[in-house]
Amino acid sequence: MSVDSPVYPFSLQLNALCDDAAAYGPEQASVIDADGVRSAMASIGSWPGYKPSPLVRLDGVAAAAGVGAVFYKDESERFGLGSFKALGGAYAVARLLVAQVIAKTGDAGVTIDDILAGRYGDRVAGLTVCCATDGNHGRSVAWGAQMFHCKCVIFIHRTVSEGRKIAIEKFGAQVIRTAGNYDDSVRQAQQEASRNGWFVVSDTSYEGYMDVPRDVMAGYTVMAQETIDQLPQDMPATHLFLQTGVGGMAAAVVARFWQVFAAERPRAVLVDPDQAACWVASFRAGRPTAIDGDLDTIMAGLACGEVSLLAWKILAPAARAAIAVSDLAAADCMALLADGRLGDGPLVAGESAVAGLAGLLAAAADPDGREKLGLTDRSCVVLFGTEGDTDPDVYQRIVGASAATVRARQ
Repeated sequence: MSVDSPVYPFSLQLNALCDDAAAYGPEQASVIDADGVRSAMASIGSWPGYKPSPLVRLDGVAAAAGVGAVFYKDESERFGLGSFKALGGAYAVARLLVAQVIAKTGDAGVTIDDILAGRYGDRVAGLTVCCATDGNHGRSVAWGAQMFHCKCVIFIHRTVSEGRKIAIEKFGAQVIRTAGNYDDSVRQAQQEASRNGWFVVSDTSYEGYMDVPRDVMAGYTVMAQETIDQLPQDMPATHLFLQTGVGGMAAAVVARFWQVFAAERPRAVLVDPDQAACWVASFRAGRPTAIDGDLDTIMAGLACGEVSLLAWKILAPAARAAIAVSDLAAADCMALLADGRLGDGPLVAGESAVAGLAGLLAAAADPDGREKLGLTDRSCVVLFGTEGDTDPDVYQRIVGASAATVRARQ
């Protein structure tokens, strides 16, 4: 282990439900199937501005963690939105609008390309999509609504920063700030949608609400498939360290790796903020378990107290463990990537992008953690840098430099 390796406090909960030999079965396919992945790849791949995000090799991080290789999927410039969420929310908006136009016109041949081209503008313009968000998902939904020509209302909770609110409003959405935490805003979005005839485009699933989150997760698989295509063929991934929140992103990534590699898939390790560790609590209980409180963490995109039921179907049998890390660890990881402290080139990574990295460094520095997760000097770890400076002011305050300054060092 490098003397420069940071040491972070953490807690680790093994998942007794995990079965490394389990096949990707009908329950998992009911959430994400191969056809859904192909449809998402074909659609999103045709959008203006699409290109695969880079997969960056971090040899300095690998040396610090005492593993063979670390790869970092850098989503900091995806579609100009600065987050992987651009893949999910906007795709789900498009799928929802197609379904509504088909229902209204009876024309079963309607496609996302038709909606994008404005061919059913009179039908779409009267529709309103909405969601609750910590920031990035709402920005994606608002961007999708603007791109596909419908109205949009976004609900944000008390601790979402003003910068993230303004960023959503730039896409023409009405933004409503609510009392309480993220889970409270989810409930209010559903209530207002029911009252006003709006359509909820949520990235979390709950009883009675499953179809749209499936489309959101299908959009996320584009990031996973790109990663699979970009990894060196002689260096298969052995571990995925995945920040969770409700778990939609982590489940989408695990699902695609599971579909492609079956029993040879990499081990999945989930990472929560310690103030919103709903996956740690759920694995400890052996069932989806909500946690209470204000869930106040700088990792705003992960400030969720309830796991997605769809994500549970994939992650319960497939994730090896869940880790909880502190805000201090996240802030330090943002800085060490920005300044290249461990010897890698500078990277812009937002607060929620670095939880996986913090979980890796924390567990790798602990002999018991290494043993439980099977980390060795030959392990190949994939991290997903799910956002850049989605709130530039918050980013600069934590890192001590703007994203533009960091990128100028690259």
